[in-house]
Amino acid sequence: MSEYVIEMLNITKVFPGIKANDNITLQLKRGEVHALLGENGAGKSTLMSVLFGLYQAEEGVIKKDGEVVHINNPNDANALHIGMVHQHFKLVEIFSVLDNIILGAEPNKLGFLQKAEARKKVVALSEKYGLQVDPDAKIEDISVGMQQRVEILKMLYRDNEILIFDEPTAVLTPQEIDELMEIMRNFTKEGKSILFITHKLNEIMAVADRCTVLRKGKYIGTVDIKNTTKEELSRMMVGRDVQFEVEKKPQQPGDVVLDVQNVTVPSKLHSNNAVKDVSFQVRAGEIVCLAGIEGNGQTQFVYALTGLDKMSHGKITLLGHDISKMKIRDRSKLGMAHIPEDRHKHGLVLDFSLEQNLVLQRYWQPEFQKAGFIRSGEVRKYAEKLIAKNDIRSGQGPITTARSMSGGNQQKAIIAREIDKNPELLVAVQPTRGLDVGAIESVHKQLVAQRDAGKAVLLVSLELEEVMSVPDRILVMYEGEIVGEFNPKEVTVEELGLYMAGAKNMYRDVGAKAEEKEGNNA
Repeated sequence: MSEYVIEMLNITKVFPGIKANDNITLQLKRGEVHALLGENGAGKSTLMSVLFGLYQAEEGVIKKDGEVVHINNPNDANALHIGMVHQHFKLVEIFSVLDNIILGAEPNKLGFLQKAEARKKVVALSEKYGLQVDPDAKIEDISVGMQQRVEILKMLYRDNEILIFDEPTAVLTPQEIDELMEIMRNFTKEGKSILFITHKLNEIMAVADRCTVLRKGKYIGTVDIKNTTKEELSRMMVGRDVQFEVEKKPQQPGDVVLDVQNVTVPSKLHSNNAVKDVSFQVRAGEIVCLAGIEGNGQTQFVYALTGLDKMSHGKITLLGHDISKMKIRDRSKLGMAHIPEDRHKHGLVLDFSLEQNLVLQRYWQPEFQKAGFIRSGEVRKYAEKLIAKNDIRSGQGPITTARSMSGGNQQKAIIAREIDKNPELLVAVQPTRGLDVGAIESVHKQLVAQRDAGKAVLLVSLELEEVMSVPDRILVMYEGEIVGEFNPKEVTVEELGLYMAGAKNMYRDVGAKAEEKEGNNA
């Protein structure tokens, strides 16, 4: 039997205007975690889509257990026990967890669906691998982390042995990432083989056995993880040394730009409020980070702040203007920019071109329209300027459809558009999600540059490294409330974790101590 369970030999895949994979060879050993590393747009997802049958390569062959195989579609891949968890999940939001897992592989007897049998198998798999899910919950009502568990269970339900994870941790909390790493280790102990696409070097060092690096569609090399370093991997990936530390000069806070007073936002899932009486300020020339484990009200708060949703109580002031009931466009005109958490739902019109997306919030300005008609030439020039300045990679430049771009380059486009508006307040939610180390370095520099230019930045992040290194102040949110405020230079990750998990509350603890002191004095 071949040493390799999967071999992709001399794979070339071409799209209009770009060679996404240029003569790439990848070999996966049985029972290993093999990481696939590369910049945004390096061709990682394309290569895995070829293996999964979503794309057909122009050149090259695929072998399984030493035998040449032809994978024309995902059904062929599943028949070969190859499964894939996509970067953007392939789930039907109004279907239940169980229906999504069995979709396309429904057990039936004489044409009748055997759902009870399917439920037993799903429950058994979830217990065996520690992937607890509610089979009856609707996808639209569960967290992103839970949705990923559903995607993994879809693979296991089909008895897949070769598991492809495309950016699996991009949408997870630190705790969920640790759980996923443990699940991966358990899979390999059972003899399953994993291909793991990621940008996160810490995760590769923690879980991978070997790593193949791609750059601009070309194969750079394969290394054993035990014989390499993060620095060496980053050099292979971007072709230069990457600065991991965020450099900042001392802050010089100015006037209050954003004033949030007693904001309460109702929950759409239950009778409790998602955000409870939240108050804080962000000044010009400072970065404030709203940190917390996903699902503790950050998303609902940002929706209320940016106008995507309504609050039931409270007041939000931007540059002295009450924006509590203001329309989204008016908030934007007043000086707010928003890098959203979900780039597909709220960041881009996926079937518009890149240039159309880059002027989404400015097309009505005289620079881009005259007498109600779009000035296409000016839009093109503006888009080309932003593309070059921000290294946004796309097959056909400004006319590329946003949907066809890699997730990281979609994110770069949103960040470029929002920062180029020269906002007074930049609301950046998970701005580095799905970005490679070189792009993360660039985004962090841009956030610090906004702060140094006297702008106010509200950063919402689940990445603990980002939380500790980028902001000037950290606010921790737990169950919809602010439970602590910290200087990142004076707090430890462990201390922060206790507040994020709800074990400590700065305001409750202070109140309890005051009451205790009062009782002792009495």
